[in-house]
Amino acid sequence: MIRWLSFYIAAVCIIVLMSCHQQNTGVPTGLIATIANSEILTANTYKANQNYMTQKDEALNIFGEKLESCCTDPMTGYFRDGYCNTSADDYGTHVICAVMTKEFLDYTLKLGNDLCTAKPEYHFPGLKPGDGWCLCAIRWKEAYDAGVAPLVRLESTHINALKFVKMEELVKYAVKDQDRK
Repeated sequence: MIRWLSFYIAAVCIIVLMSCHQQNTGVPTGLIATIANSEILTANTYKANQNYMTQKDEALNIFGEKLESCCTDPMTGYFRDGYCNTSADDYGTHVICAVMTKEFLDYTLKLGNDLCTAKPEYHFPGLKPGDGWCLCAIRWKEAYDAGVAPLVRLESTHINALKFVKMEELVKYAVKDQDRK
């Protein structure tokens, strides 16, 4: 009975911790005390679980060099850290650092993906032409095929983009120095 109860308490604590992590809120102090007192879940175990849940892929750009920041205003990236980094949890593969254009924003809106309207509940500010944003590789490729792909910051585009898009397609839409913000 005690083992079952300990397992149940541990499961509830893990669910609360994961929820706090996903919502980017602090962990309730009472929960930390409960965990520490019962020795159910150590800080090291939680850190290991947290790292497992958000393990980022190696941060290399399409040239095999260190991935550069895409944009911090607005804050972009799957991890909202300014980088087009990814992980197994990133089902959209947000790896192409694109500079928004009116044509692309109109195109994606017609496909049902409104990138212009702010959605604070998702920490999404809404985009306007000129903003840098980590796009889903497949969406960029669709826009490329339709002739409305936005420009790309190559040094800030994750190497995984090459699983979906050819290097020469990205280079064709590379941001030139005079196009940078």
